[in-house]
Amino acid sequence: MSNTVKTVTVKELQQMMEENKDFQLIDVREPEEYEFSNIGGELIPMGQLLANVDTISREKPVLMLCRSGSRSGNAVAALQHRFGFTNLFNVEGGILAWSDEIDPSIPLY
Repeated sequence: MSNTVKTVTVKELQQMMEENKDFQLIDVREPEEYEFSNIGGELIPMGQLLANVDTISREKPVLMLCRSGSRSGNAVAALQHRFGFTNLFNVEGGILAWSDEIDPSIPLY
């Protein structure tokens, strides 16, 4: 089984949003980070992912986001390894890339 993490760029994510594609966006940051800046993803902090694995879709693409792409990449790898997900994608660069490339009004921290 491959432990390769599939990725999407923030531009690809923006396009999926604009085209109203059916996907799930999960933000794995902490609640205070999410309150400070978010792009509307579903908040499931990294430490609560395993307890919430049943809320993660297996039918449609699931994109995971954090501040820089590191935690969400680890989350994707762990979920693929432990639960056999094949539909997970890490958002490259996370919220920092979103603010930088898509929407500068998203505050950075």
